[in-house]
Amino acid sequence: MTADLAPTPSAASGTSASRVKSSTSIANQPGYPRGHLGHLSGKEETALVQFKEVLEQRGAWKRGPPASLDDQTLLRYLRARRWAVEDAYKQLKDTEDWRAANNLDTLYRTIELEAYEQSRRLYPQWTGRRDRRGIPLYVFEIRHLDSKTVTEYERQGAKSTFSEAKTDGKTPPGLLRLFALYENLTRFAHPFCTQLTDREYPDVPVTMSTNIVDITGVGLKQFWNLKSHMQSASQLATAHYPETLDRIFIIGAPVFFSTVWGWIKRWFDPITVSKIFILSAHEVKPVLESFVHPRNIPKKYGGELDYTWGQLSVPDPEWEGVVAWENGYSSFPSGPLIWEETDDGKRLACVALGKEKGVARHARICTVPKIWPQSSSDEQQQQQQQTIAEKEKTHDDAPEAVTNGHALEKLTLDKETASAAPASATA
Repeated sequence: MTADLAPTPSAASGTSASRVKSSTSIANQPGYPRGHLGHLSGKEETALVQFKEVLEQRGAWKRGPPASLDDQTLLRYLRARRWAVEDAYKQLKDTEDWRAANNLDTLYRTIELEAYEQSRRLYPQWTGRRDRRGIPLYVFEIRHLDSKTVTEYERQGAKSTFSEAKTDGKTPPGLLRLFALYENLTRFAHPFCTQLTDREYPDVPVTMSTNIVDITGVGLKQFWNLKSHMQSASQLATAHYPETLDRIFIIGAPVFFSTVWGWIKRWFDPITVSKIFILSAHEVKPVLESFVHPRNIPKKYGGELDYTWGQLSVPDPEWEGVVAWENGYSSFPSGPLIWEETDDGKRLACVALGKEKGVARHARICTVPKIWPQSSSDEQQQQQQQTIAEKEKTHDDAPEAVTNGHALEKLTLDKETASAAPASATA
């Protein structure tokens, strides 16, 4: 979050967004993609190298290939901890322990579709569209999350076996279903948006989300009744899914909101608060348009997109020719989705998982060209050495056979050239 876009002390009055220049493309504003893969400063590159060394030495990360955690995930923890390696290590270790204790992978893969859908209808929903940088755009209507609904949701989650996962007994079981949605964000939405190259900086993997939070019709009592639930959910999400949130645009604020904002923002950590923009009625359309193309903004908020709360994501015409739908699908269904390599690693297949009335689902939805991740330098080196070895074996008599030493020298030069390019671009 850049300094000139951070909420000011007047945020409570609903004027914080007035500092956003609606005529300026978000892609050209300072900040993004600084701190992201391929756009790191020298200090940040050093921190990433040190972070990997610390993790590897302590048995918390395997280099691979493929690495047990990719670079963009490691960078999320470093950004969250302001590049302090030891702090990032502690947060990542705590997260990995929490995930293992609560079987997060098992939860996501085996959750009952009905339980998943109950969660999806209460929390931020992906519209199927993206902001101007290609980051997925979510919408959240708070009025549906009243105390009665939350109480029933948590009660059902606490008593039902909605997946095959075991829990640590510490995390409120009623909240665990919520994290299936975070898994969907990081394991489905982010990888998918990363493969779409119709965006600024297509070399940067997508790791965040942009959110429109509509608080129209929410009364003071409802805000107060949601305090405990929102605090718990926010603390867990911040701790275990750091840096997956880019901006929150709050719209529809009632007249009393300026009074209660002072205590509402205490529910969230300072970094999350710094990403919140409270828009007055006349700011909604111009500010959203500075971040999101009008065709991707729901009509309710002044845009052109036919999207209403509760419906599944709306396919983007920009996907045409990129997404190859299969098995009768023409859009993404509800429930857990993951991406698997196919066609010898040239494409990625979207696979729907979860259970429907106890029966496991494994349906292929579509495929997309695999643009990311690109082969790592280690993989490239291994592949090139293998190619060279094969050539040498086949053409022993060739007078100009390339040696492994020459190949390694070339790879080193290529790597230096590649690493220098992003630095000069951001400068």
